[in-house]
Amino acid sequence: MLVTLDLFSALIDSRTGGSAALARITGTPGEPLYDAWDAANKASQRDEPAWVPFAEHCRRALAAAYAELGVARDADADVVDLLDSVADWPLWPDVAAGLPVLAAHGAVGVLSNVDDAVFARTRVAPLVDDANVLTSERLHAYKPAPELYLRARERAGGRLLHVATSARDVRGALAAGIDVVRLRRPGHRLDPQGGTPQVEAADLSEVAALLR
Repeated sequence: MLVTLDLFSALIDSRTGGSAALARITGTPGEPLYDAWDAANKASQRDEPAWVPFAEHCRRALAAAYAELGVARDADADVVDLLDSVADWPLWPDVAAGLPVLAAHGAVGVLSNVDDAVFARTRVAPLVDDANVLTSERLHAYKPAPELYLRARERAGGRLLHVATSARDVRGALAAGIDVVRLRRPGHRLDPQGGTPQVEAADLSEVAALLR
């Protein structure tokens, strides 16, 4: 069985990292800009009928966030800086020690709406086997579409457990019939209309205990 984890909510504190990067890039408060960019990015991934690279979704979303908040900057240039900055986005405190513990129980990977090049810059990349990294670029689908989860399960040989944090990731995996452990993280709440996983964990040590 392959155990996958979401990248930008279960493993990385993306709001903290992305907000700091946008504040540095624009010289404006980072949190409102990150929230607008994140919402537009997720909407673009959900609504685009054809697969396009994650970086393109990010570019479109940053242009939309700039327009919404009245930021007079070049989104095409700034998105390059933003995606380069993922190298500095912090891991949640339990991740560096917790991932090797999980890996002691079997194959551990990542299932994420991201391009391979962006993933390679993150602090997660050195902690997992690249053969178990299932990106949107490799699967040509985006969460919460069921195709992403079903293709991931096929790549895993039919046995997949996904550790999800965000509401849309939990909802998408459950809708696709994938086994889910919901990993609770600050700032993330379940969608009452999106289904409730039967198993939850507070941190990666609890996930490891469940696997045992």
